[in-house]
Amino acid sequence: FLILPLALVFTEAFAEGVGAYFRALHTPDALSAIYLTLIVALVAVPLNTCFGVAAAWTVAKFQFRGKGLLVTLIDLPLSISPVISGLVYVLLFGAQGLFGPWLMGHDLKIIFALPGIILVTLFVTVPYVARELIPLMQEQGPEEEEAAVMLGASGWRTFWRVTVPNIKWGLLYGIIQCNARAMGEFGAVSVVSGHIRGKTNTLPLQVEILYNEYSFAAAFAVASLLACLALLTLVLKQLVEWRTRRSLLRAQRESLS
Repeated sequence: FLILPLALVFTEAFAEGVGAYFRALHTPDALSAIYLTLIVALVAVPLNTCFGVAAAWTVAKFQFRGKGLLVTLIDLPLSISPVISGLVYVLLFGAQGLFGPWLMGHDLKIIFALPGIILVTLFVTVPYVARELIPLMQEQGPEEEEAAVMLGASGWRTFWRVTVPNIKWGLLYGIIQCNARAMGEFGAVSVVSGHIRGKTNTLPLQVEILYNEYSFAAAFAVASLLACLALLTLVLKQLVEWRTRRSLLRAQRESLS
């Protein structure tokens, strides 16, 4: 179930030879899909990282009205089909949508353009950093930050010197997951992209187009890039988990000593 499909991807990708493999990756449409996928990830991942850290810090360190609602909203993308998420954005920003006439009047294009792809990617990747950090910060508690403030440290100094070192491995783990989902998202992006070749096709959409055109070797060649991303994500995940376990063991030894 795991090894065979992965092996099949690379077998089919090189079925017509190494030269055909690299030619498939160097076509204008493939290069455009790679570029667009990287741009979307470079925008969505840092924004959701900032939001995830802020949301987790707020939920874990403070008590306030609406806290449960905030947690529910963070989890919302996990409970909604990505296709439905994309459709909601079409109903909001499409030509016949709620804000469509205003956008058209100001010559602003959201749907079937880069902004729409970024928006839906932001939505589907919202939970990953926040959900990784919330239980971690709750377990650590606010005592260290409170002690730093009592000793005269400013808010930003406390955040960078106390909070970030305690959450750095959990934060990295959340970023890895967020990046993998951002690059591999298909359903929501498929709805809002319009499938414009060379303009709004990300890597998953490019795979679908090539496969539907019976260009199987080219489709698997592009798919192999996503497979490599999955393998890299798995390796990084294992490294972060190993480093986290080492940090916990070291902290336990220090507390015992």
